[in-house]
Parts: sequence; C-alpha cells; structure tokens
Amino acid sequence: MARYTGPKTKIARKFHDPIYGPDKSYERKQYAPGMHGPNKRRGKQSEYSKQLQEKQKAKYTYGILERQFRKLYAEASRRGGVTGEVLLQLIEARLDNVVYRLGIARSRAQARQLVSHCHIAVNGNVVNVPSYTLRENDIVSVRERSKSLEVIVNSLASRGTTYPWLEWDENLMQGRFMNYPQRTDIPENINEQLIVELYSK
Repeated sequence: MARYTGPKTKIARKFHDPIYGPDKSYERKQYAPGMHGPNKRRGKQSEYSKQLQEKQKAKYTYGILERQFRKLYAEASRRGGVTGEVLLQLIEARLDNVVYRLGIARSRAQARQLVSHCHIAVNGNVVNVPSYTLRENDIVSVRERSKSLEVIVNSLASRGTTYPWLEWDENLMQGRFMNYPQRTDIPENINEQLIVELYSK
C-alpha cells in the first residue's frame, strides 16, 4: 500500500482540524466532506469510532502507515513512562519529521522525499530511510552537494517556528536532536490517550 497522495483539504475536513497546516480551502469549508455537507445528520459517535478517528488523524498527520504505527506503539509499550506520550516522542524522533521540524523541508512529505533521495546525513553518514529513529545528540545535516538545492534553500529562507528539543546551526546547515520532546512542546492536536485505549482492547 502506497502513502496517501489524494486531496489534503478533504482529510483535514474529515478530522475538523487543519492537520496539514494553513489551508484557505479548509477555512472556507470546515465541515465534513460529502455531498450533504454541513446538513448531514450523524448519530452519536461511539467510543471506538472516536478512538479509531484519533489514530487515523495521527497517521495522516505524520504520514505513517498502519504497520509502522503498530510497531511504534509496541515499542512505546515496552518502554517506561506514559505509553501515549512515549508514542508521540518516538514519532517525533523519526528522521523525516525532524527534517521537517528543523525547517529543511516545508512539509513532512517533502522531508521524506529529501531523505529518500539521499540529501540528508545523520552524524556524517547519509541515511535514506525516512523512518530512521534518531537518538539524543544525533546531528542531522544537509549533504554538502545538496546545500544549494533550491527546494532546501527556499524552505530554510522561510524557516519560522523553532522547537526546544532541536538546535539549528544556520552556517553549517545542520541541527542537533538534543532530546525527546515533552508532550507540552509537541504542537500537534492529538489525543494520544484515545489511541492507547484503542490498541489496549
């Protein structure tokens, strides 16, 4: 199964949350998609439905398929701490997500492509696996031959938000994954407890 490449606004409307970032089309129509639009009557949503929707929302937000997501949950369950928070920390530690958070790419999809095309190195070694999990103090850098790449230059020029668990060196075009983020520092609007409840059944 390939990754989702369909209309993003439709997915954002499904979850009533602009999960792919600012979107003028979403602002115009914030109700669920479909021919009946905002007038469609829905019955009371079951607990299972809420839990499943939250998991799907997380998967679409981070661009992760079911098998990968299940493996991440299993790893989070084995580790100590609050399972839901550890799950989000592991997802945030993925290489494609860190490349996006550092501002090297404008979206997670673009970050995956940069990693897959060998433009990114970890601790000096090229890594072309987007799901690669970073460890504390790992250095993520743009390869020397890729530093003039237009898509990277443009993305870094419009780099805005910074995150307390990441450190960026503009001159060297490299960042450090200092530690796993605290839940309060992760901006995504995801109720991880519902995901834990779903997998705990």
